[in-house]
Amino acid sequence: MTTMPLPRSIIFVICVLILGACTDTAAQEPPASDTSSPAIVLASGAPLLPDTVAELPPIDVDGFHELLRQLHGTPFVVNIWASWCDPCIREAPLLSSAAQTHRDVQFVGVDHQDGRGGAETFIEQHDIPYPSVFDPAGAILTDIGAIGPPATLFYDADGNQVAKVIGELSEETLAENLRAVER
Repeated sequence: MTTMPLPRSIIFVICVLILGACTDTAAQEPPASDTSSPAIVLASGAPLLPDTVAELPPIDVDGFHELLRQLHGTPFVVNIWASWCDPCIREAPLLSSAAQTHRDVQFVGVDHQDGRGGAETFIEQHDIPYPSVFDPAGAILTDIGAIGPPATLFYDADGNQVAKVIGELSEETLAENLRAVER
């Protein structure tokens, strides 16, 4: 007697059924979201903080001060940057790495007088893992007493400004100020 091989489609269905039966659905992770724009988790109590990295909502000085108030309760770092700013480009890898290793600190970017396309490209090219807001008028930079980007503000969990760095961050300055806000 001759046996006929099973068609590939039947073999595929059988394999899927077997694998499905062996899976513990309670232990499955939720479906992955859009990895190009990861959700922000740390400061969920801050309604003005964008939900995703790519959102870039516009904000004015009053909105910025309200965002700072909303972030009370967690240490945070605010970096004012622009895609056309060479020092911003040089410090972006330091900030990206620090945000990934200091998970208890909320990082927030403020995109200064940029075009949306340039800002999105900057975020993507430098793997920025934290949200940014958009300051089209450049008023926030003026409000903190800086002339041009970059500028970085460090706040402790009580909302006290621990440090303000006008200009490009060094690795040492970033590390020192992160230690100060994490105390």
